[in-house]
Amino acid sequence: MSSPSAATTVAAPSLKRALGLWDLVMYGIIVIQPTAPMPGYGVFANASQGQVVTCILIGMVAMVFTAISYGRMARVYPSAGSAYTYVGREIHPALGFVTGWSMTMDYMINPLICTIWCGKAMLDFFPGVSPRWWFIAFALLFTLLNLRGVETSARINQVLFAAMGVVIVAFFGVTIRYLTSTGPHTAAFFLQPFYNPHAFTPRVLLHGTSLAVLTYIGFDGISTLSEEVHNPKRNILLATVLVCVITGVLASAEVYSAQLLRPGYGFSEAEAERAFAHVAAIAGGAAISFAITITLLIATIGSGMGAQLGAARLLYGMGRSNAIPKSFFGALDPRTRIPRNNVIAVGVVALVGAYIIRDYDRAAELLNYGALIAFMGVNIASLTHYFIRGKNRSLSNLLVPVCGFLICGALWLNLSKMALIAGSIWMFAGVAYGAVKTRGFQADLVNFDVPNE
Repeated sequence: MSSPSAATTVAAPSLKRALGLWDLVMYGIIVIQPTAPMPGYGVFANASQGQVVTCILIGMVAMVFTAISYGRMARVYPSAGSAYTYVGREIHPALGFVTGWSMTMDYMINPLICTIWCGKAMLDFFPGVSPRWWFIAFALLFTLLNLRGVETSARINQVLFAAMGVVIVAFFGVTIRYLTSTGPHTAAFFLQPFYNPHAFTPRVLLHGTSLAVLTYIGFDGISTLSEEVHNPKRNILLATVLVCVITGVLASAEVYSAQLLRPGYGFSEAEAERAFAHVAAIAGGAAISFAITITLLIATIGSGMGAQLGAARLLYGMGRSNAIPKSFFGALDPRTRIPRNNVIAVGVVALVGAYIIRDYDRAAELLNYGALIAFMGVNIASLTHYFIRGKNRSLSNLLVPVCGFLICGALWLNLSKMALIAGSIWMFAGVAYGAVKTRGFQADLVNFDVPNE
């Protein structure tokens, strides 16, 4: 017969540690998507003036430094993998609040970007229909599916991942065949995607990279799985870095091939969002162009749904902690357990924003504005914990976060003036709200954690 004390020592349920290193890597690649640079290729090419590959590689360096900082901080806070947690606990709660507020911009802008891209992509199928009608259609589609509690299953993700792989391999195949049949080509031809002698300036490269880092957005999600991973102190860091490197190499190969098919840049505003599929048609004809467009459209619909639900859950977390009106934002639908009000609110923001912004590049810069602030914050948090306060003041603990911070800072400063102004207005509003809410940041700040409900 067990004693009362024994009965009370039963452990509470906890998450199962079932994920290995390559499970994490696969998760990260699926979140980012192996076709990540394709939707924005034309925008990246215009911004970099034909040097997209170099911008993707610069972005990879910045993200690898930041990924190391994320992995290191996940060791310290394994159950709360988030930039605002790292900054708030290591530096100051007020700065954590600012970082969290910048992250809300990412969550809100992401479904907006998906709405814009899907609306523009439909022009390839229905050229006579204005994208604005498609903005309404896709904003409604994302909202209605989320309100019904429709979630993309792991099996569907795997099938979609495999389909993307087939399309990517087919694209590389027709590109190699085309280049072989039109050769021989000079060494300068193969170097052109890296270097445009007429536009090779730090300003151009940094501006192009400030947009191209959109390719890597999502890698930080790996840190949120710390409680479900074997040996998280090792595997979270390795997986985060590997995902950034694999994404960078694959993305570089994709845009390099596209730039060889159509050297230079100069896509019009109307064709920039659909440029990759049109360029692929040079080598593979209408078939490969159609396959790429359909694949990207399906993938972006999935991303739009996920992004909208993620934003709704973030708002729910803020509402539940009464950071914003709890009666509206902290409510759950009793049947679907979905934050219905927030899903609708994010859908409205996506629709109105798509009508106002209309262009993929403007929306992408706004998203990167918030993301780069969060990345800089994580690098500073890592520097503070491991080098300034830590006992092991190694060169690695100094140089990695400093380099990550400086590169991300340079990219942030080279966003367009519009993005800097609009983003700064958002940040000023957040700081003012936080100051009022906490009486000059003297009281406890709100909890920005995204709940799992």
